[in-house]
Amino acid sequence: MLRLAAIAALTAVLPAAASDEGPGLGQPIAEDEIPSYFRPVMPDGTGLPPGSGTAVEGQPIYEAQCGYCHGETGSEGPIMPLVGPNADYATPAGAYWPYAPTLFDYIQRAMPFYAPKSLSNDEAYAVTAYILFRNGVIAEDAIIDASSLPAVQMPNRDNFIDLWALQGATPY
Repeated sequence: MLRLAAIAALTAVLPAAASDEGPGLGQPIAEDEIPSYFRPVMPDGTGLPPGSGTAVEGQPIYEAQCGYCHGETGSEGPIMPLVGPNADYATPAGAYWPYAPTLFDYIQRAMPFYAPKSLSNDEAYAVTAYILFRNGVIAEDAIIDASSLPAVQMPNRDNFIDLWALQGATPY
């Protein structure tokens, strides 16, 4: 019985101790101290950084940085080809991804595999443009940037449940 009373007392006290101010650990960080790769890019394009690129600019970057894993033109592999569909991958990333801004975000944060976060904003935009062009989503000379990328309609977009839209302004 004493143990039950102690648990009840702690249950009443602990929520008050965890105030809106937090536990008092760490220190505030200035906005300019947050690296760009810690800033998420949302499906609607919120968070896209400055910069731009075209498929023409992206092709040599792709060949040098991505071709080893994804194939010279994006359709060969050995790791998941980005262009397709083909016999091995019915849903390659370039056509399957639901939102173009989050494709950019993934490329900027995680690629190339051997050196993640090493592409500049312009390089990441250019590689994104090249992948989208190779999948027939945009024209070769289309300029991809923070204002144009959210307007790109991905071919498989309607086959996803849009949790972002269902959750509204406060997704968490």
